[in-house]
Amino acid sequence: MPAVIIPAFIPSPSQGVWHLGPLPLRAYAICILIGIFAGYWLGRRRWIARGGSPEVLADIIMWAVPFGLVGARIYHVITDAELYFGEGKHPIDALKIWHGGLGIWGAVGFGCLGAWIACRRHKVPFLAVADVMAPGIALAQVVGRFGNYFNQELFGRPTNHWWGLQIDFNHRPDGFKDFATFHPTFLYEAIWNLGVIALVILIDRRFKLGHGRAFALYVAGYTAGRAWIENLRIDTVNEFAGLRLNVWTSMIMFVLAVAYFILATLRKPGQEDISAATTTAQPTTPTNADIATPNSAADEPAPASSSAVEANPTTSTSEVAAEDSTNSAADEPTPGSSPAVETNPTTESNVIEETGPHSPVDGDLKVDSTDGPRD
Repeated sequence: MPAVIIPAFIPSPSQGVWHLGPLPLRAYAICILIGIFAGYWLGRRRWIARGGSPEVLADIIMWAVPFGLVGARIYHVITDAELYFGEGKHPIDALKIWHGGLGIWGAVGFGCLGAWIACRRHKVPFLAVADVMAPGIALAQVVGRFGNYFNQELFGRPTNHWWGLQIDFNHRPDGFKDFATFHPTFLYEAIWNLGVIALVILIDRRFKLGHGRAFALYVAGYTAGRAWIENLRIDTVNEFAGLRLNVWTSMIMFVLAVAYFILATLRKPGQEDISAATTTAQPTTPTNADIATPNSAADEPAPASSSAVEANPTTSTSEVAAEDSTNSAADEPTPGSSPAVETNPTTESNVIEETGPHSPVDGDLKVDSTDGPRD
């Protein structure tokens, strides 16, 4: 039996850029894009399961993603300004996003701003969108962290464990040139975020989290892991009171997320109904009863009028005679008056046509006394 060889370390990629003619394909950007699509795929499934419109969610994501990317870069440049500004630095490098440097806090904050604007346009509850997208955001982080792997950046302290990450000499920071393997903090965070995804999905299925509680659970779960993973990293960052800036941010966000989760559970249990808010009304076909003529009220015959004849080609003269037989006594001719018009089917003189938009009344019908039955 051949022996199974276990590598003594995790090798780093030999390159992170491939050239397709003049077009460079950077692994960092590819990982970010794949992460965005993976997060949208998961969020879309959850949104549809709650009765939401996929078209509405797609438009919301089209707002959230550009805002998130810009915000991520802004946060990184602000918190690591010494890398781009000062003596010997090149401020133009702040625009070179392909070299790495995206802050998750800026991505989530600005992404939420873009999503909020889109939600107002579509009149859907923003917190419901945040809840369904929470696991998707974590999934996007899982894939995106492998961009750091290709760039050989954001690794931790040196380690001799077999899962240690080998870093090339030119990527090792000052003071660590003599060490070859380091803690793969990108991998730690990716595995941790997979657990956060499972936690949010399972708790949401059990308790139907709504009104931002699923998103708060994601924030609390992610920051709990980010705090200890951040302490392993050795890249240069700003510190306050002996702690890295991202550790302080993680602790503050964890407290706020837990507090919001508790308050929302007490004040707004259950989930929002997003099916009615995202359903587009379909036009209905009008029926005959819905179509009214402008003179419909005037066209109705008076209750006492019995001589009105509908303009219906199927109405026979015998039906007219039957209606005339129900006339009141006041409408009957008095003795000595002209004889009534006979209702002979072959006689045309008894056919009365409407000459105006109003039905005729008794006073409108006049019979010439000189007219009589014809041979």
